[in-house]
Amino acid sequence: MHLLMILTAVVVSWIFRSYWTNPQDNWDTRWQRTLLFFLFPPLLILMTAIALLFMGPQGKMGGLYTGWFSYALALTFLAIFSGLCVTRAIQGWRSLQSARHCPLVHLEGKQVRLLNTEALFAGQIGFWQPELVVSQGLLQTLSPNHVESVLAHEQGHFYYRDTFWFFWLGWVRSCTAWLPNTDALWQELLVLRELRADSYAASQVDPLVLAESLLLVVSNGSAFSQSEICCAALGDSVGDRLEQRIEALLSPPNHTPEAQFLSWHGFILALLPLVTVIFHT
Repeated sequence: MHLLMILTAVVVSWIFRSYWTNPQDNWDTRWQRTLLFFLFPPLLILMTAIALLFMGPQGKMGGLYTGWFSYALALTFLAIFSGLCVTRAIQGWRSLQSARHCPLVHLEGKQVRLLNTEALFAGQIGFWQPELVVSQGLLQTLSPNHVESVLAHEQGHFYYRDTFWFFWLGWVRSCTAWLPNTDALWQELLVLRELRADSYAASQVDPLVLAESLLLVVSNGSAFSQSEICCAALGDSVGDRLEQRIEALLSPPNHTPEAQFLSWHGFILALLPLVTVIFHT
């Protein structure tokens, strides 16, 4: 019976992810729909594994005996998820420590870490309280107005705590890489994150100047690469993502989009496996 629960959770998650299509709706709808399709499957699998862990390897459920195989399978799921989380946390911590080795300078009234590279780079690196890192190449290449727009964009990432929340979303991505549309959903979340930070910055600086800064950083910053774990950088755009950002800056929305979950009713079904614990004897 427990094995049937695991298979059901996996099949439902697979089918649910398969139905996702790239939305062309407004900001709020895109955030809500993408987050639902991204988070529901792993939450369902996780709740199923936790339910089996509570029920244990012995007993009966629905008139059928349970066994060690399904219990060990649930433990394996949880162990893999936990291991991936620890691995990402260590990588993020190393990135943060590397950033903190850079000299601290004052720029536009803010404390930033100065990265010794000619590549154009600016990004928040860390968790809840990230470090703002700016390269020497960016300061030497961009005008003061462009630098101001870059800092405004990065302040948007800080305001929304993007490094913290996308650490966890990135963990979910690594746990469900085997499900369909995982990478497509991840790319959609990334572009929405950058569009939101752009919109935040556009409320403080000239959107056209920010668009110019984005083009300069993307076209000249390819020589520098930074781990995406716990990092939210201005130049984190390629192909269609860059086009969407430029178009949005040239015709900005009337409000800054918020990342909101779809009504929690959409996630209640993912908690149903926990209810099955009361039927275990």
